[in-house]
Amino acid sequence: MKLLQASEWSRVKKRILAAALAAFIGFADFQAVSASKIDEAEERRDEAQQGLDEINREIDGIREEQGRLLAEMEDYDAELMSLLTTIELLNNDIAAKKLEIEHTTTDLSAAEQEERQQYEGMKLRIQYMYENGDASIWTALVEADSIADFLNRVEYVSEVYDYDRRQLESYQATVQRIADLKDRLSNDLAAMEELEINYEEQKGDLELIIAEKSRLVDNYEVQLAAANELAENYAATILQQNNIIADEKRRQDAARAAANNNGGGNGGGNSGGNGGNGLTTTGLNPPYVTGVSGNDVVAYASQFVGNPYVYGGNSLTEGCDCSYFVMACFGNFGITLPRTSYEIEKCGQTVSYDCAMPGDIICYAGHVAIYTGNGGIVHASSPTNGICYGTATYRTMITIRRVL
Repeated sequence: MKLLQASEWSRVKKRILAAALAAFIGFADFQAVSASKIDEAEERRDEAQQGLDEINREIDGIREEQGRLLAEMEDYDAELMSLLTTIELLNNDIAAKKLEIEHTTTDLSAAEQEERQQYEGMKLRIQYMYENGDASIWTALVEADSIADFLNRVEYVSEVYDYDRRQLESYQATVQRIADLKDRLSNDLAAMEELEINYEEQKGDLELIIAEKSRLVDNYEVQLAAANELAENYAATILQQNNIIADEKRRQDAARAAANNNGGGNGGGNSGGNGGNGLTTTGLNPPYVTGVSGNDVVAYASQFVGNPYVYGGNSLTEGCDCSYFVMACFGNFGITLPRTSYEIEKCGQTVSYDCAMPGDIICYAGHVAIYTGNGGIVHASSPTNGICYGTATYRTMITIRRVL
C-alpha cells in the first residue's frame, strides 16, 4: 500500500473537513427548518387540544343538562299517566252516576204516578162518604142488629178514612225520598263533572310542559351533534399534528445519522428516538423506574367501578372526572400527576400501543384512562356510564404514557 506524503495527507484532511463542514451546515439548515415545522405543529396541536378540552366540557354540560331534562320528563310522564288513569276512573264513575240518575228518574216518575192515583182514589171515596154520609150512618143504625154491630159499622168507616190517610202519607214519603236521592245524585254528578274539567286542564298543562321539555331535549341533541363534530375535528387536528411532529423527528434522526456518517464520526445518533405520539411508532417500551406494579394500580382503580362520574368532581366514591380518577389512583401509590388530561398527556415516557402494559395511561382527545391489559381500560367515562371498564380502541388514541 502506498503511503501518503505529508502534503497529500494535508490535502485529504482538508477535503474531509470541508465535506464534514458542508454536511454540518446542511444538517443545521435542515434541523432549523425541521424544528420550525415541529414548533408550528406543536402550537397547532396545543391550540386544538385547548379547543378540544373546552368543547368536551361543553359536551359534558350538555349531557348533564339533557339527563336532568330527561329525568324531569320521566316524572312528568308518570304524573300524566297517573292523571289519565284518574280521568278514566272518573269518567267511569260519571257514566255510572248518570245511569243511576236515569233509573232514579224512572222510579220517581212511577212513584209520583202511584201517588196521584192513590190521591184521586181517596178523593173519590171521601167525596162518596161525605155525600152519602148521613144515609150511611142511618143505614148502619137501622140495619144494625145491636149496638155493638152499629159501633162496628161506624168504626169501619173511620178505618177506611185512616187507611187512606196512611197510604197517602206513605206515597208522599216515597216520592220525597226518591226526589231527595235524585237531588243528591245530581249534586254528585255536578261535582264529578267539575272535577273532570279540572283534571282535563291539568292534563293540558302537563302535555304542554312535556312538549316544551321534549323540544329542549331535541335542541340539546342538535347542540350535542354539533359539539361532537367539532370535537372530532379537534381530535383529527391533534392526531395530524402529532403525526407531523413524529415524522419530523424521525427525519431529524435520519439527517443526524447521515451527517455523522458523512462527517466520519463514530456516533450513530439515536435512530429510534423517544419522539412521536406512540401510535405511529412500534417498539417504544421504556423501562419502569418507580418500582410500583401496574397491576396493583389497575386493581386499586377497579374497586371504584360503578361509582358516579361528576365533571370537576374530586371523590373516587362520590364522583369525579377522568383526570381526577387517574391522578388519584396513581397518587395512592405516591406518584404525583397533574389535574388535567392535557397536562397528564405530557407526563412520563411515550409507549407504543404494541408495548402497552397494565398501569400505562392512554390519552385520548380531552380524556385519559388506565390501561388494564388485553386491550381494556378502566376510566371515569361519562355522567351516563360513570366509572367503568371499556375498550382501549373505542376512540382515537393520542398517546400512551408510562409514569411507573
